[in-house]
Amino acid sequence: MSVLCGGAIGVANDRGRALFPGMGASTSPGMKRWIPFVKSQPTVAVLRLSGAIASGNRFGALNDAGMAPQIERAFRRGKPDAVALIVNSPGGSPAQSSLIAARIRRLAEEKGIKVYAFVEDVAASGGYWLATAGDEIWVDASSIVGSIGVIYASFGFHDLIGRYGVERRVHTAGKSKSMLDPFRPEKPEDVEKLKVWQGQIHDTFIAHVKARRGDRLAPDTELFTGEVWVGQKAVEVGLADGVGHVVPKMKEVFGDKVRFIPYGQRRSLMQRLGARALDETLGLVEERGLFARYGL
Repeated sequence: MSVLCGGAIGVANDRGRALFPGMGASTSPGMKRWIPFVKSQPTVAVLRLSGAIASGNRFGALNDAGMAPQIERAFRRGKPDAVALIVNSPGGSPAQSSLIAARIRRLAEEKGIKVYAFVEDVAASGGYWLATAGDEIWVDASSIVGSIGVIYASFGFHDLIGRYGVERRVHTAGKSKSMLDPFRPEKPEDVEKLKVWQGQIHDTFIAHVKARRGDRLAPDTELFTGEVWVGQKAVEVGLADGVGHVVPKMKEVFGDKVRFIPYGQRRSLMQRLGARALDETLGLVEERGLFARYGL
């Protein structure tokens, strides 16, 4: 995990129908529940959690502030029978991972709604933290799962700027204020402090996974070293409950007439017209770097 939007998609749009065949009935599930003698079809709210996890308002980044509106709608609109999370994330901010997962669990318990998580390419590090918001975790045979650890990565530029005669001037009040400055030589005491922080975050991550997965975790496997598992192997070590995909699994649970209501990130008009291009480009570079750790 690195120490490093939105509303409901209309249920009648063509893309949604292609992804979730049960969409598009003329009477909403909420209305049907109030019409006498009309049996409502079971509904599943589908919430997509895709991309790197980071604070701020960069388009495509997953964070609690950006995801809150669609998470709230997914649980509150139409009284769904279940919420399905589609997770495809290589991780990112541990705090944002925790906040998003906590919001999902809080609403699930408040509304008495079961949550299923379905992993696409990867649920690693913070992405796995999101997946644990599900009461059950289902993966593809090729999904990459795990990476329960904490990572910090940066560059050192002090030799480079010295070579070109650039002098770094830093004035602080507080001896630790400029720790891990990439333009100054690395200090062993700074690295030791960083490792303490990482250890604290790692312990929190481990405790969360143990609380959510319980005795499903394989007792004789080292699960918290940052290692990843693929597909069925993730099931065998207890990080997932089975190999399965959202539509067939939900039909198996709720029947063939189950309706899917997708929720996801929405681009603003300015974003659709290409504004903030530099910020989005840098965000994509960072996101691609995270996915590249897993060969994706």
